[in-house]
Amino acid sequence: MPLSWLTVLGAGMVVLHFLQKLLFPYFWDDFWFLLKVVLVGIRLEKYKKRGELVTVLDKFLSHAKRQPWKPFIIYEGDIYTYQDVDKRSSRVAHVFLNHSSLKKGDTVALLMSNEPDFIHVWFGLAKLGCVVAFLNSNIRANSLLNCIRTCGPTALVVGADLLGTVEEILPSLPEDISVWGMKDSVPQGVISLKEKLGTSSDEPVPRSCHVVSCLKSTCLYIFTSGTTGLPKAAVISQLQVLRGSAALWAFGCTADDIVYITLPLYHSSGAILGISGCVELGATCVLKKKFSASQFWSDCKKYDVTVFQYIGELCRYLCKQPKREEEKDHKVRLAIGNGIRSDVWREFLDRFGNIKVCELYGATEANISFMNHTGKIGAVGRTNFFYKKDEPMRNEQGWCIHVKKGEPGLLISRVHAKNPFFGYAGSYKHTKNKLLCDVFKKGDVYLNTGDLIVQDQDNFLYFWDRTGDTFRWKGENVATTEVADVIGMLDFIQEANVYGVAISGYEGRAGMASIILKPNESLDLEKLYEQVVTSLPAYACPRFLRIQEKMETTGTFKLLKYQLVKEGFNPLKISDPLYFMDNLKKSYVSLTREIYDQIMLGEIKL
Repeated sequence: MPLSWLTVLGAGMVVLHFLQKLLFPYFWDDFWFLLKVVLVGIRLEKYKKRGELVTVLDKFLSHAKRQPWKPFIIYEGDIYTYQDVDKRSSRVAHVFLNHSSLKKGDTVALLMSNEPDFIHVWFGLAKLGCVVAFLNSNIRANSLLNCIRTCGPTALVVGADLLGTVEEILPSLPEDISVWGMKDSVPQGVISLKEKLGTSSDEPVPRSCHVVSCLKSTCLYIFTSGTTGLPKAAVISQLQVLRGSAALWAFGCTADDIVYITLPLYHSSGAILGISGCVELGATCVLKKKFSASQFWSDCKKYDVTVFQYIGELCRYLCKQPKREEEKDHKVRLAIGNGIRSDVWREFLDRFGNIKVCELYGATEANISFMNHTGKIGAVGRTNFFYKKDEPMRNEQGWCIHVKKGEPGLLISRVHAKNPFFGYAGSYKHTKNKLLCDVFKKGDVYLNTGDLIVQDQDNFLYFWDRTGDTFRWKGENVATTEVADVIGMLDFIQEANVYGVAISGYEGRAGMASIILKPNESLDLEKLYEQVVTSLPAYACPRFLRIQEKMETTGTFKLLKYQLVKEGFNPLKISDPLYFMDNLKKSYVSLTREIYDQIMLGEIKL
């Protein structure tokens, strides 16, 4: 009798397993991943009930006591232990305590390249309870001034290699900002922070200086990339840093991992996911001043790297490198980041070995994120019955509706007390412009991420495009990444940056592509014409081409479009070679002043 019950039970388990695999194939993947998410929330609630608000800085200080001799940062062969970073950052804090009027809550702007002192200054200022604004080390002149004015700092700390950049704008800086340089010899009007560090105390700073009363208090300002306009200072709370620091752990990283960070620390990926992520784990970080495709795998082998952070372009650059024997001779098991294209993803795995690519989605300022915990190629994450997303479109009555599966939709996230949007520093209009009101019912508020996302039949999510990078022509939406990918398939094209340009008398914007040719390759205008007309709908084919020698990008390799859009296709204002799509000649032809005038007068119809 018992045997028959066991048989029935066993058969039932097999049937249930089969049904689960058939109907809910990702159930256990989702369950275990979301269990981790819940655990993070429980841990935060536990701290709150104890009356403790534990920040990433508190976790770092705990590691410095518990494992003082463990390497925290490895930089150009030098090792900085948790204790080293603790003491050096305390020296920074004491300099400002003794030689400035800096107080808790003040903002300090930080303009430094990737180097250990970036972290020393960041943590030192955090020990004083200051808000630290990370400035993009690539920007200059008016853009830099705009960023400084936006975040309203009391002080500005500058790396030795960037003092020249600041010297250019010193006369234009507000008088109440003190400027500190990480160098012994500094320009007039700058205080040498490095000199004062030599005599500063490394004693611990009282916790009362940095203890927080609310996790929603501002911790950092991180600037948006400014691909379509001037950068904005996103307000980053202590809570956002804590959540971001859990990403490495959620993907399966441990204290034994060695994480390679080549992304700029002024960006949220490098600072929050990377450095704060290592703090969360108590792990070791190998920091690189600047990404180098040629040195990447040799660095991974040299430092026994097990995890690295990426953005899509980084992986593409690696795939474009000449093949080497040692490129599979490494210990890397995880790659964590965002923006990798499906074709690059496949090529990367085929070429560099058994590395799990952990793609995620999230913007610096957003209150929503997704993580691809299953490893599904091309996806940024997935929805399930535990966790839903919203991608609304406005109907004729002005209310929003959900797009169907398989269709691109605007990703928005509801804003409420438990899921706040902290907005931007400076003018409130920037924050207001990111919010949608009265979306599904009167009074509701949603964050507009500006991203188009597609959900497939299995509930996997795929990044489609940025709404700012999507333009409308002939009544249709044109996805710039799709057009750029088609052009990039040609063997003589190194890079393509696609955008829309306004033309008087036409609704929407006509497509234009800025192109860089591969070294020693020539431009084949007929082949390019054939490629776009056979691969793209007519409305998506670029009407204009611009050939450039160099493409302007952000520090995270995002292509800048703002200036290109502004300059348009006027041959009188642009010295680069310009071409126009001629359907009669089935080729692109040189865009002369005569053709330009005919377009502007409406004599040539587009």
